[in-house]
Amino acid sequence: MQLFYAFLLSAIVVALAYWRGSLSKSGAIGALIVGTLTLGFGGWSWAALLAVFFTSSSLLSHFKEAEKKAAAEKFEKGHRRDLGQALANGGLGALLATLSVFVPTSLVPTNTWYFLYLGVMATVTADTWATELGTLSKQPPRLITNGRIVEVGTSGGVSFLGTAVSLLGGLVIGLTAGLFTSFSLPAMLVTGALSGLAGSLIDSLLGATVQQIYYSDSRQKETEKKIELDGTPNRPLRGWSWMSNDMVNLLASLVGGFVAIAVAGLFL
Repeated sequence: MQLFYAFLLSAIVVALAYWRGSLSKSGAIGALIVGTLTLGFGGWSWAALLAVFFTSSSLLSHFKEAEKKAAAEKFEKGHRRDLGQALANGGLGALLATLSVFVPTSLVPTNTWYFLYLGVMATVTADTWATELGTLSKQPPRLITNGRIVEVGTSGGVSFLGTAVSLLGGLVIGLTAGLFTSFSLPAMLVTGALSGLAGSLIDSLLGATVQQIYYSDSRQKETEKKIELDGTPNRPLRGWSWMSNDMVNLLASLVGGFVAIAVAGLFL
């Protein structure tokens, strides 16, 4: 019954998000799966983190869209999330919620799954906030590997504003965890902030080094897009062919999860 109610509630939220243009059809399917499994197996303490991420990222994606249009042209995908984005950002969390129920606590304590999940959600929130708000920075971003000034939207580019809001995003996830669980609120705040920041920086590092980047001859720009909107294929420029933006998000969030386990272990 808990899974059934989770499905109904998730369906309502997904329908509203699809109506507002935050999800594509495939993204709606992915979000429905993620929401059902997370709430159904994890309960409210897990679903609250997902809700904060999804709500905040959807709202921020529509914030000052016109000013972010130039930077968005570099990104692999737009603000309307598809199946790949839904699973990259929430699929790992849904899997962790499922494992927390079916893996015996003698092998992995339930709290370990939750801290791992907290770090994952802190990372995807921190990274999304950094992307949506960091592109509005008045100061040009610098490549995380060598400090070279790059265009806004360049993979691996970081700014003070983007880094600050990524820390804030993780902090908000930590705050939510502290309010919906019996764990120490200060411990959750620190865990969320540090894991989110660490995961976000790893995301930028992967974006600057191994993520597949293409070159658009028609626009004469680097881009994450494999194919232009008109169907024209772009030339591979650098990075590993299988390291898409979704894969970068997934790996970075996993790193953030392990950072959360380590940080929480220092306080609890």
